[in-house]
Amino acid sequence: MKEETKESFLLKNLLRGLLWFAVIITIFILAEGYIQDNFQEHIGAFAANSFLLYGSYTLSEIVFGLLPPELFMMVWILDNVSISQYVMNLTWLTLISYAAGVLGYFIGYYFTKTPLFNKIYERYLKPYEGYLKKYGGFLVVVGAITPVPYSATCMLAGSVHYPFKTFLLFSITRIIRFSIYGWMVWSFPNWFNG
Repeated sequence: MKEETKESFLLKNLLRGLLWFAVIITIFILAEGYIQDNFQEHIGAFAANSFLLYGSYTLSEIVFGLLPPELFMMVWILDNVSISQYVMNLTWLTLISYAAGVLGYFIGYYFTKTPLFNKIYERYLKPYEGYLKKYGGFLVVVGAITPVPYSATCMLAGSVHYPFKTFLLFSITRIIRFSIYGWMVWSFPNWFNG
């Protein structure tokens, strides 16, 4: 069996990520009218409560990205924000996510020997360790642009003392993901709903 290259590993996971995103955006487009008709008041209240919205997103990003960032993008679409407000909110999401990744790196770097980190490692990080050894920074890129948990890859990179500057460089792809997915979430519903 032929060994998988870094490039094919990246491409395979990028395609999986795009497929996952396609499923999410398709469900969103199909359900948008129903959601607007039945949940607009709740969406407006959630979108208006910046502390709850950004707090839940920050917590999610630190704890392995439990809530996909596209969910928050969709909340703003449903709340009918302006393009400038959407871009500002998307910028905040991106900065929070990037900062949570850096925090994850330092958690992995400094708390490797603690019992709590060992539990986290055994439960969430261990499956990715072989990938990090095999693919290096490509795993950070995959975590940054696909549904592979970004926070987990950051903690893992920190736990093996992956070079910090290189980690930061690879993590910039997180910004690219948010830019492209943010544009798609803003544009695609308009294309299909006229």
